[in-house]
Amino acid sequence: MARSQEKSQRKASGGRYHFVRTKRKFELARYAANTKVTEARKVRSTRTVGGNQKKALLEVSHINVADAKGKSVKAKILNVVENPANPNLVRRNIITKGAVVETEKGRVRVTSRPGQESALNGVLI
Repeated sequence: MARSQEKSQRKASGGRYHFVRTKRKFELARYAANTKVTEARKVRSTRTVGGNQKKALLEVSHINVADAKGKSVKAKILNVVENPANPNLVRRNIITKGAVVETEKGRVRVTSRPGQESALNGVLI
């Protein structure tokens, strides 16, 4: 069955809503990208409305790090240190926006959305 972004079929009381129409392709949801720390870089592309492409970053080894002065350098990711969104993602080395990763340059907080933008940017802490 397809994952959908439309309203739930159940009411708060447990009763059912009866919808007038069926699901549409533009209402499809996607599974989370779960960007992992590995040696290679792997990107998944999805066709969207209008024939456009959305790219999700699945595996990555480097991050673009910006320092306090705004200068950016590329640094190798060693591992994921913390993730305020979900502590279980730290054990699995999964990167999301807001996660803190350990790099060669030091600790970096991720500012981009790797599952949406297929890029990994961050700022030094």
